[in-house]
Amino acid sequence: MASGSSSNRSMESRTGRSKQRYNSKGERLVAGVVPLTEDKLYVLLIQSTRRKGWVLPKGGWESDEECTEAAEREAWEEAGIIIRIDYDLGEVVDSRPPKKLSREAPKALYHFYEAVVLSEETNWPERHKRERQWFTYSQAKEALCDRPELLHALELSTMQRS
Repeated sequence: MASGSSSNRSMESRTGRSKQRYNSKGERLVAGVVPLTEDKLYVLLIQSTRRKGWVLPKGGWESDEECTEAAEREAWEEAGIIIRIDYDLGEVVDSRPPKKLSREAPKALYHFYEAVVLSEETNWPERHKRERQWFTYSQAKEALCDRPELLHALELSTMQRS
């Protein structure tokens, strides 16, 4: 699946929150993907930059893009993957306890999409700070056990459970 070219995609990750969308409850709107192989046997997880462990590609939905565009952008910036979105998995509520929330990490409302990975690029914006790895369903469930919102998104997907 790897290819060397990143075509016309930006090699800079978007930073800051100036264009960040929030809903009427003050929740940060986040777009994410459950990136699968075509046969749905494997999901691609990436190394978290803030804490140890693996996560799904996700990030802030900004005011100058549609939610699907934000999900595709985050997949590119964080995982270096070109994807085809197949399903809207809907909203997933942030289940972190209040003591884990802060101004820097406010409560979020996630919107996840199931996607097929069309290519894994060798050069991408966050390659220097993230690893990526393919997991089976049971391996991914274990890897995401401390992130119930991400585990819920995985469970909403049509990934093979064997």
